[in-house]
Amino acid sequence: MSKLLQDLATPLSKIRQSARQFFARPFENLSEKRKFWLGFAFLCLLTTFLINNPFWRTAAEPYKEGDIARESVISPADISVNDAEETERIRESARTSVQPIFVYESKRADEAVQSFRSAWENLARKSENADVNTRTNANANSKANASEKSETQIAWMGAGGAEVGKIFAARRFSTNELEAVTRVLRENADGSIYGDQDRQYFQEEITLNDRQKPNQQSIVKMPESNMTALSEARNKLKDGLRRIRSLSEAEVEAFNAALAPLIQPSVVFDSAATENARQAIEKTVMPVTISLKRGQTIVREGDTITPVALAQIAAIRSYSDSTRRLNRFFGLLALVSALFWVAWKFIEHRGIVPRLVLSERKTFALFGFIVLAQTALMAVFFRLAEFTAAQNVKAPLNDPTLWALAIPFAFGSLLMTLLADRRTALFTGLFLSLVAGMLAPKSLEFALYTAITSAVAVYGIGRYRSRQSVTTAGALVGLASAAAAVALIGYTQQPFILNTVALAVSCSLASGLITAAVTAVFLPLCENSFGILTDVKLLELSNADLPALGQLALRAPGTNQHSHAVGQLAEDACRAVGANALLARLGALYHDIGKAAAPEHFVENQLGKNPHDRLKPAQSAKIIISHVTYGVKLGREMGLPQRIIDFIPQHHGTRTLHYFLRKAQAEARDGEEIVENDFRYPGPKPQFKEAAIMMIADSCEAAARSLSEPTPENIRFIVTKIIDAILSDDQLDECDLTLRELTQIREVMIKSLVAIYHSRVDYPGYTPPHSIRTLIQSAEEESEERSLQRYNNPAEIPISRGGEVEDEAIDCVRQPDKAEAKTVR
Repeated sequence: MSKLLQDLATPLSKIRQSARQFFARPFENLSEKRKFWLGFAFLCLLTTFLINNPFWRTAAEPYKEGDIARESVISPADISVNDAEETERIRESARTSVQPIFVYESKRADEAVQSFRSAWENLARKSENADVNTRTNANANSKANASEKSETQIAWMGAGGAEVGKIFAARRFSTNELEAVTRVLRENADGSIYGDQDRQYFQEEITLNDRQKPNQQSIVKMPESNMTALSEARNKLKDGLRRIRSLSEAEVEAFNAALAPLIQPSVVFDSAATENARQAIEKTVMPVTISLKRGQTIVREGDTITPVALAQIAAIRSYSDSTRRLNRFFGLLALVSALFWVAWKFIEHRGIVPRLVLSERKTFALFGFIVLAQTALMAVFFRLAEFTAAQNVKAPLNDPTLWALAIPFAFGSLLMTLLADRRTALFTGLFLSLVAGMLAPKSLEFALYTAITSAVAVYGIGRYRSRQSVTTAGALVGLASAAAAVALIGYTQQPFILNTVALAVSCSLASGLITAAVTAVFLPLCENSFGILTDVKLLELSNADLPALGQLALRAPGTNQHSHAVGQLAEDACRAVGANALLARLGALYHDIGKAAAPEHFVENQLGKNPHDRLKPAQSAKIIISHVTYGVKLGREMGLPQRIIDFIPQHHGTRTLHYFLRKAQAEARDGEEIVENDFRYPGPKPQFKEAAIMMIADSCEAAARSLSEPTPENIRFIVTKIIDAILSDDQLDECDLTLRELTQIREVMIKSLVAIYHSRVDYPGYTPPHSIRTLIQSAEEESEERSLQRYNNPAEIPISRGGEVEDEAIDCVRQPDKAEAKTVR
């Protein structure tokens, strides 16, 4: 059975426990006070980082030239900064003003002519030498001599190669032809010729330096029209050669191939001299300084952003980022720490909320987690709103304040309302409205907007009994946000334009939907992390189809019926004193789950003989007490909330098993010592109202069932006796029940028990059929077989000093050796 119940337990609780042990290990040696203040410091620091991280780089300028200022910009201090952008613009303008420098080579034509003549004279000398050799060797083979002469003439040393040499050696050119060729070369190589690759450096004016006259410098306007490109000069060379009529087309091509490479640019771009000149003039530009006085208005809301205003706004941002960024961070840290200290004092002195049952420190931890979560959401959404507005150029889509209305400002207060109480939730909303003011571009407007929507989230939702409540709250928040957005448009004196109002209302309605969605995500996370039992969580745990409750109903039907009856009594009593009725009913369903391990040892599940007749009193007491310890262990393995597990030991408190104690004392030998603690429940005593009410209801239900005539008088007698016995045994010393509440609980218990066990009315003249009479008689016999003791006189019911009902206790006193061991209920 133990294996079966362990299989029902989810491994999630083990994983969660391991994680807690891992993260708690470094802080084991710290006191609780030090842990709290360490967490407090971390909370303040992290919140400050979310609001203003000094290591984040600010985004680009929010304005462009020609934009309309969304708010007034005022200088926060005396500022004197260099306008890097304007300085760079002036320097670039100065660089551009420097004319490109070119170098002029005036002797390019002479060098070309001299190169051609040298190559031609060399060819002529070789040709004459070849003729002399031919005449000297007249007896030699003429064909061989001719071949040798041809080889000598082909040795052309200029451009064009061997093919050009062959053409030049084919005939002897006249002096006039050579002079004409030389004249064409000089005409086309002379003048200002620039390389085609240097055309990209031309401007309207260039500076021309003569290499032969270093001190002479001239300015050439429209250089491209006054100079000749190299490609054009070479084309003119070919045209000039064609005008020499004595030259064939092949000879023209040969001379062009030999002479074109000799035409070189006489005007060459001097990149080094140009760059040196530009750097020299760039150094003469002084940095542009922007000087602002503290309190000086740069631009007013609604003004057009001019280049000067844009530069001044950039100067303020640069000053804030570089000079006052850390100052602002530490100042903000001090303010945030003060706000969290106020929040801690508020939570510390507001008292324990009955429905929440959280300690002050756990409530503050929940508060801090919610503040961190919403601050992170607001920081992300504000940046997203700025990005969305930057993608649009038309109003009102380019206004980030309208897009920011979609931020789920009411998320924190709504979540706190569902998890805690309205007072703490309202304080959370006001706290977050201040945080929103620190983050928003328009502090006052968004602080008001956050406060209004948070208040609607706090007071616009009823009891949290279904997950649909979150959706309903989101819809209410959306409607309230839309109304608040329209009001803010009027407050800021903006015109009620259809597009603006439509965008504001749409974003506000979206805020409600996002609030509901984010709350639905964080709600179960907070329930599990902080051990909070919301009504929805309790309703989910009360599902009879859950494995634990199903096994209890199957294996211990009497215990299951008893648990439901006790739950009804406890629920009615809790409603009377303002306690959590749903929590009490759920605690009743689980308070005896430990009996499923050995159900036959408990009287409500016995159909025949009592197994305790064969056991010693100490053994019986150990088995009965074990249903508490095993129930606690099983509840933890199942992952039940701690508040539900607390019902298992506290509904018995530290009371003793009086019947088995007396039986053990009666059976003890001379000198044998009976330890009373072996017959006492481990406790603790009830620590909260619902557990105390459970203790009373558990005993009252068992006593009322033992009455043969449950009249109002008899029920009043036993309920009063049980409550007095519990009080006299000091079982209620550790909970906060008052005597007035005990009186209310007693009256409600009496009323509920009378309603449950009231006698049936006999209808005059009605005789039930034989089959029905037989059924009633069988039920009575079955009741007797269950050994359920009925008492005519309520004073005879064996109620122990601790207020528990112990069956057969009176018989045990009279005949201890024949007493049948019955367990307490």
